[in-house]
Amino acid sequence: MSQPIIKITDVHKIYTVGGQEIAALDGVSFEICKGEFVAIMGPSGSGKSTLMHMLGALDIPTSGTYVLDGEDVSAASDDELADIRNQKIGFIFQAFNLLPRTTALKNVSLPMMYAGIHKDERERRAKKYLELVGLGDRIFNTSNQLSGGQQQRVAIARALTMSPSILLADEPTGNLPTNQSLEVMKIFQELNDEGHTVVMITHEPEIAEHAKRIIVLRDGKIISDQPNSKRRSQDGQNNKSSKKKS
Repeated sequence: MSQPIIKITDVHKIYTVGGQEIAALDGVSFEICKGEFVAIMGPSGSGKSTLMHMLGALDIPTSGTYVLDGEDVSAASDDELADIRNQKIGFIFQAFNLLPRTTALKNVSLPMMYAGIHKDERERRAKKYLELVGLGDRIFNTSNQLSGGQQQRVAIARALTMSPSILLADEPTGNLPTNQSLEVMKIFQELNDEGHTVVMITHEPEIAEHAKRIIVLRDGKIISDQPNSKRRSQDGQNNKSSKKKS
């Protein structure tokens, strides 16, 4: 097993609301190794959104430690958190967060432009990742000319451009019909098969089933952390069939 790319140790997050302390996360610990595909599940109020903010370096714990790719995020300043987000995390959101009247190519290029990468290199990478997610023929379409599933694939391509340590997907199929959700999850599985580390927050069991490991939260605690036997058996069958073909 490779070294953990994410190491969360005894993390607590306490908010004060109306003078009362509320524990959104209550002693959470787990590790995720490079190349894993992990789904984090839980009902409303379970703490999964708070954990997503923590994993995405959008917030820091009240106590406990979070180490991402060898860097301690737990006590980082706002500027340090911004650098960590830009360099180590590729975000994919439920709402896509694309500019509606801007081409797929330019939407994917934006993070690289802010990072000061030369225009020719920006376009090369943007085309590469749009082709990777199956949109090589749509690079000049504006996002409002694309279906929801295609927009989410643009968002995935955008998340890949800075070679992040992890892809962090927050309810990535929440705005999509079933057929488009399956298309998007297939992209995540293919990226994971190529070695990308994927961490996905979801409340949908059928979406979590696409991951190789499922962590379940309730009341700020982990109540289950198990490999997904269904996905592993599917991978085993796929490996057998590919060996027969070869």
